[in-house]
Amino acid sequence: MKTFYFLLVVFLTFGKVLAVDMESARFQIKSANVNSAAGDKSSEGYKLSDTIGQLAAGEFSSTGYVVKAGFQYIHSIIPFRFSVSNINVALGTLTPNIPSTATTNLTVYFGSAGQYQVTAIEEGALKTLSGNAIPDTSCNGGIDTCSESVAKTWSSSTAYGFGYNMNGDDIPTDFISTAYFRPFPDRTAAESPAVVMTSINVGKNRQSTMTFKANVSPIQEAGSYQTVINFVATPSF
Repeated sequence: MKTFYFLLVVFLTFGKVLAVDMESARFQIKSANVNSAAGDKSSEGYKLSDTIGQLAAGEFSSTGYVVKAGFQYIHSIIPFRFSVSNINVALGTLTPNIPSTATTNLTVYFGSAGQYQVTAIEEGALKTLSGNAIPDTSCNGGIDTCSESVAKTWSSSTAYGFGYNMNGDDIPTDFISTAYFRPFPDRTAAESPAVVMTSINVGKNRQSTMTFKANVSPIQEAGSYQTVINFVATPSF
């Protein structure tokens, strides 16, 4: 009997827009922006966020660059949020040569002028406490050999390992269908996290499904295997 459990740990990082601080030995000025008036104002009946007298606010572009300038241009009405629907994923009891899958949903709300991205990395291979490991998948092999940055078809019942598929909004284009998989980057091998969602578009409820898959050989040691998948969601402004 081969039982495999996964614990998914979510870490969030957030971009930050700082106010302008100006000071010398004789003065200090703190302002949301350097113009004739800017900031948030409110009373019982209204809320107002404004910029007055700011020069060159807006989006400007040419070949090779895009400039998005101005306090109001980056003022988001959609706060950045990221969630994972299931942080304790169990693949259950595995039978050799019969792949097992399980899913979790990633959801992003993003309203800034820049872009967001979600990355993922495993904190080591699937292992038992005694150190037995299931290797990361290479998919079907041959011309269908996948990598941490390129998904390929994984359909063979004799292709063993652990990997993931992405389906839904803002996912990498190499996930052509639900038959395409990648191995996770491994932090213990000094590999870099993989981008699993990213977009420059403002949107609410941007959602993708991550499908975990494991397939073991008849000689795989029995036991309870586990790993940690670390997600980092980062917005830019």
